[in-house]
Amino acid sequence: MRQIIAMGGGGFSMEPENLLLDTYILNQSHKEQPSVCFVPTASGDQELYIKRFYQSFTELKCLPSHLSLFEPNFTDLERYILEKDIIYVGGGNTRNMLVLWKEWGVDDILKKAYQNGTVLAGLSAGSICWFEEGLTDPLNGPLYKINGLGFLHGSHCPHYDGEEKRRFSYQRMLTTKEISAGYAVDDGAALHFIDEKVSKTISSRPEAKAYYLINENGRVVEEAMDAFYLGNSL
Repeated sequence: MRQIIAMGGGGFSMEPENLLLDTYILNQSHKEQPSVCFVPTASGDQELYIKRFYQSFTELKCLPSHLSLFEPNFTDLERYILEKDIIYVGGGNTRNMLVLWKEWGVDDILKKAYQNGTVLAGLSAGSICWFEEGLTDPLNGPLYKINGLGFLHGSHCPHYDGEEKRRFSYQRMLTTKEISAGYAVDDGAALHFIDEKVSKTISSRPEAKAYYLINENGRVVEEAMDAFYLGNSL
């Protein structure tokens, strides 16, 4: 079973007091204490980001670790990744992350891990990367389309309700056919894909949603995908 959990935003890095999405991700491994590896490449392996990951995940039932490409903490990269139950990719600069992954061969290893049943997850850059296309933003620059790894079909726009220019830019690109049909996800919401199909839409906030958008005869149609609020299961 191939699994990807794509968050629009949220999790430990945005909601340190609300770990509902992170706990959900851990539960999908169906192990008592899964090994979860945080990949902070998009942030330049920012030390504070890594520290925040450990602060949150040491409170959860798991074996946390992280992957550093700037200060390599492994001897065999492929083995290090493939031995994990869950790969959790953080946010930051999507383009820089994908360039580094390609240089190190992380993209090919992640594909192998995905095919082997490793749960892949992430937010922002860490959710864009799994799709064919995504809407990303450089610092102080306009939003633009970027090509991802293509594990999932279509396009993806995270932070749909969290950043003012996201909704407008995504719909404009869909209207002009600069980007293909796809999924927009609010902060605090996530899409759980099983074998490349949406299995469930979940959220850590009662109002957070995901949407499927498509260009129909020059007009963008936005279909809301109501999310199951994880707080209801507590």
